[in-house]
Amino acid sequence: MKAYKTLFFLTIWLFSFSLFAQFVGKPFPLMETESIDDVKISLPNDKTDKFTIVGLAYSKKSEQDLNSWYSPIYHKFIKEEKGGLFAGLGYDVNVFFVPMFTGAKATAAGTAKKKAAKGTDPRLLPHILFYKGKLGPYKKSLGLDKKDVPYFFVINKEGKIVYATTGAYSDSKMEELEEVLEE
Repeated sequence: MKAYKTLFFLTIWLFSFSLFAQFVGKPFPLMETESIDDVKISLPNDKTDKFTIVGLAYSKKSEQDLNSWYSPIYHKFIKEEKGGLFAGLGYDVNVFFVPMFTGAKATAAGTAKKKAAKGTDPRLLPHILFYKGKLGPYKKSLGLDKKDVPYFFVINKEGKIVYATTGAYSDSKMEELEEVLEE
């Protein structure tokens, strides 16, 4: 019986992986965003200097799971080096968390910005962008079918997706993400 359960979960895991494999190698669609300071940033066009990690969420529930990535991503990819023996051995990547405000919820983007400015660690604020607009084009081109989970993409310098995953943070997802960046 245990073998059947293991096989079942392995099949589900491989199926979900293959769903995201279809996006690897495709261009990340143009996304017009704004920083907390109202600076317009066009992803991926304005950030082609290095790999870019983008986390997307478009519901309250998915935003909670998106938040589960903040600390691990910060400590792995954002935290400034203090120098010493291992200085310069970290990753040099762009990182952005993007709450998406679509449809009737688009009017809440301004309030969310103000709330983020007050309640978020100031070191993370430059890495939070806000999208306000239509969801349909992104659902189709990126497979954002489940509204209750966040989606993560690694985009190369050419603007193409080289890795995709979904859901709350896990050590295994972080390891996969690191492997892609080390290639």
